[in-house]
Amino acid sequence: MIKTKQTEDKNTKMASSSNSTPDQVARFRRNGGTALKARSLKRDASDRDREDRITMTVVVDAYDSSERAVGWFSYLENEIEFPFTARCATKRAISPLLVGDEVDVTGMAPADECEAEIFVMIRWEHGGLGVPLSQLIPVHGSGPTAVAVADWHYWVTRGYRF
Repeated sequence: MIKTKQTEDKNTKMASSSNSTPDQVARFRRNGGTALKARSLKRDASDRDREDRITMTVVVDAYDSSERAVGWFSYLENEIEFPFTARCATKRAISPLLVGDEVDVTGMAPADECEAEIFVMIRWEHGGLGVPLSQLIPVHGSGPTAVAVADWHYWVTRGYRF
């Protein structure tokens, strides 16, 4: 398709219109819509850095789901400085935490509990409780902790699986 000024104007209107469907906006973004280009360039650089870190550090040489799970577990266990305080950002049916709850994260859950998703241990009534790391955001975590947790959130948000 040859891009013309008329095509760009039509695409810009479509992306900014409140009546446009998500599919139309997504197509506009993929086709390099000018209204969104400046904002996405800045984000793309950090995403590329994150993707490179994940590819070259976390899942390097991982050929199947169990190897990716071990890679993530090892990476997070080495990078996260425990304990740290975290805030619950999303409600999950498998967790008793509510959005806004603050908890002390004490360590990684046992490796065999992290075969499908990463869990961390929090202080709880009768000892520790494993909750999904994807529902927590560090409040007072150190730099490496914040980066490692953000890497995991990025992986999950992108829809990647072990």
